[in-house]
Amino acid sequence: MQAGLLRHRVGFYQRPTNDSSPDYGNVETEFADEADFTCAASIKPRLGGEGVLAQRLAGTNLVNIVVRRSTLTASVDTGWKIKDERSGVDYNIRSIIDPVENTSRRARWIEFLCERGVAV
Repeated sequence: MQAGLLRHRVGFYQRPTNDSSPDYGNVETEFADEADFTCAASIKPRLGGEGVLAQRLAGTNLVNIVVRRSTLTASVDTGWKIKDERSGVDYNIRSIIDPVENTSRRARWIEFLCERGVAV
């Protein structure tokens, strides 16, 4: 991956938990309006598909989002969401991998398989 391919600006959003009700466990809230952090990324479209949601067809698109590994990006898990800050498109994170894990260039990049068109 070359730095010139990181043409998008993405924000990473973590859903805060509400610890005020210990009797019922943690309650998830909505994502914040402001990103926890932003960084440059490469967004590559993958396969699309359709699923049935509320008895209607709903289109979904998969994308690969690649960013440089840092302490911030390494802390992200599948409970977070990624937002293209320029277009405003939200992506639900499905999996996280090191795209060059078995090479000498490992631990430089993180690749997120994300889905658009589903509830985040």
